[in-house]
Amino acid sequence: MGVFHFAKNYTGAICALLASLSMSACTSTSSTTSSSSPTSVDALQLTSSSAPLSSGGALQVVKELPAQNSQNGNEQPLSPNDVLEVNVFQVDNLNRTVQVDAGGQISLPLIGTVTAAGKTVRQLEQEIETAYGANYLQSPDVSVFVKESIGQRITVDGEVTKAGIFPVSSNSSLIDAIALAGGFNAVGDAKKVFVYRNVGQNTLVANYNVEQIRAGKSRNPRIHGGDKIVVFASKSKIAMKNLKDALGVASSAARLAVIP
Repeated sequence: MGVFHFAKNYTGAICALLASLSMSACTSTSSTTSSSSPTSVDALQLTSSSAPLSSGGALQVVKELPAQNSQNGNEQPLSPNDVLEVNVFQVDNLNRTVQVDAGGQISLPLIGTVTAAGKTVRQLEQEIETAYGANYLQSPDVSVFVKESIGQRITVDGEVTKAGIFPVSSNSSLIDAIALAGGFNAVGDAKKVFVYRNVGQNTLVANYNVEQIRAGKSRNPRIHGGDKIVVFASKSKIAMKNLKDALGVASSAARLAVIP
């Protein structure tokens, strides 16, 4: 008799717990839609359009991130560790595959070291042409191709299956980036996907709703090298997960309670 009395009391306590969690789930759902209890980015949206950064620039919330002038990476500034292929037209012995060193320089035959980091591919081509044309070649034609670029990588963090740093091409989109990270995890909120992009000294951030993008209701934005994508958790999904966990515990406990 005592065992059944215990089971009854335990079941009552579990029911009270489940009711509390159910109310929490409902509250979390409403708070998600009303943006109460905001994250730091949500707070920034609610209080102002920008906030200072320790680097001297500002974090600015925008509705849409501006497109970067990029065509096959030609307008992307070169960075240390980038691997470049330098070809001099009709002078094959001057062709080289070089890596930009930690100081931002490359070394080429005859002209020696050339600073590459911080310049676009076209700027570097013009500088190399000028250097060869000054003493060695008449009207040199130089082509530079980026074989590997540290600047063509993105970071995907937060509530995704596999957070990390991933390479992207010049036509990669936000949907592509989420796919690279294995999609959303159990509590990831497809409506709260924030993309950060450095523009000059400032960092711009925009909130994209991937559900609407997948449904064709919103534009699928282009993702550029250097972007950081953060997926925030859904408070309603967290509450439901806790509810499911509690149901599992309650079920196991009830079975144990009635064992003679």
